[in-house]
Amino acid sequence: MNILFLTMNPFTVVDMHNIYSDLMLEFIRHGHRPYIVTPREKKLGEKTELVEYEDYGILKVQVGNTFGVGLIEKGVSLVMLSGQYYRAVKKYLGKMEFGLMLYSTPPITLAGPVKKLKKLFGCPTYLMLKDIFPQNAVDLGMFSRKNPIYAYFTAKERMLYQQSDRIGCMSQANVEFLKKNHLQIPTEKIQICPNGILPSPVTSREAEKQALREKYAIPPEATVYLFGGNLGKPQAIDHLVECLKQNQNRNDRYFIICGSGSEFCLLERFFAEHRPVNMQLISFLPKAEYDVLVRGCDVGLLFLDKRFTIPNYPSRILTYMEYGIPVIACTDRNTDVGTDAYENGYGLWCESTDPAEFTACVEKMNHADQVAMGAAARTYLEQNFTAAHCYQIMMENK
Repeated sequence: MNILFLTMNPFTVVDMHNIYSDLMLEFIRHGHRPYIVTPREKKLGEKTELVEYEDYGILKVQVGNTFGVGLIEKGVSLVMLSGQYYRAVKKYLGKMEFGLMLYSTPPITLAGPVKKLKKLFGCPTYLMLKDIFPQNAVDLGMFSRKNPIYAYFTAKERMLYQQSDRIGCMSQANVEFLKKNHLQIPTEKIQICPNGILPSPVTSREAEKQALREKYAIPPEATVYLFGGNLGKPQAIDHLVECLKQNQNRNDRYFIICGSGSEFCLLERFFAEHRPVNMQLISFLPKAEYDVLVRGCDVGLLFLDKRFTIPNYPSRILTYMEYGIPVIACTDRNTDVGTDAYENGYGLWCESTDPAEFTACVEKMNHADQVAMGAAARTYLEQNFTAAHCYQIMMENK
C-alpha cells in the first residue's frame, strides 16, 4: 500500500540512515511505497516538485526559511507551512489512495494539514511523538502559559492529538506524561513506539580508535568521551561547560564536543579562555564523517536541561548504541533515557544540576568494563530500538 509521511526533516534520498529514513526503508522492505513530504526552503530558490523513484516518492514542498534564521521568521514559516503542505499534497498526490498517514512532532503546526488530509484520503493516522510542544518551550523559559502564543500552540497540539488514531511515544515516561497531562486523549490511542534505526553490522572499531588518538595526540590511558549533535538550549550547554571545567587537563579522560547550534558560542568561549589540553571542539560534520568519529570514541554523552518537565528521549543515543558504546546521561529527573541505560547495564545517569555528580560518573566509567557495557548497549538496541520494531507496532495498531 501507499504510505504518506509528512516530515520537517529534509529528504533527498531515502537511505540517509536516521530514524525516519530507516523507517521508510523498512516499509519499502515489506512491499509498501512511501511518499515523503519534505520541506524545501525558499532561500534555495527551487520550486515544489514530486520526484518519483523506483520504490518511493519524495514531494519537496517550497516553504519559508526555518533553519539558520531568527525566531520571528521561523515562527511565521512554521505557521504558513500548514497550508503549503496541504496544497502541495492535494495537487501532486490528491488522486492517489493511501493506507496510512505518518507524521511526527516537531512541528505541532502539522495539525492543520493532517486534519484536512485525513478527510481527503480517509486513511488511518499515526503520530510519532518526538517532541511535546509547547510545554518544552515553557520549561526553557521561551514564553509563559499566559502568553497568547502558548494558547495558540496548545490548540494546535490538541487538534493534532485528536486527529491521530494512534500516538506513538518514545518511552514509558512519555506515555505516562501524556496520560497525566492530556486527559482528553483516549488511553487506547497511546502506546510506546520508540526511536528506531536499521543497525549497521557489528565490526571492529580498533582502526578508528587508533586513528583518532593519533590525530589528537590523546594519551593511550585516556577514556575518550563524545558529545555530538545539536548544541542548543535543550542540551544544557551551559551546564556542559561547567562539567568540562571540572574535568580539564586530566590525562585519564579526553572530551570531544562535535556539533552546531545556538549555544555553540558558549563552548567556543570556554575553549578560547581555558585552552584545555584534553578536550577538542569540532563544528558540524557530515553524517559519514561523524559516524567515523563516533566509532573512534569510548563513551557517548547525553545532556538535557534540568528544567524539563517533559520526558525527552534524544535519538543521538542510538548512534552510540549502534557502535557498541556505553553512555553517561546527564539529564533532568523526568526523562527515563538515563535510568533505562543504567538499569539495562549500558550506561550511567546523573541529574544535570551539579557538575560534581557528572565528574563522579566519569570516574566510575573510567574504571568500568566499557567493552561489556558497550555490548549491552548494542544488544538492547537490537532488541528494542530498531526500525523493524517501529514498523511492527504501527502495522499492528493501524
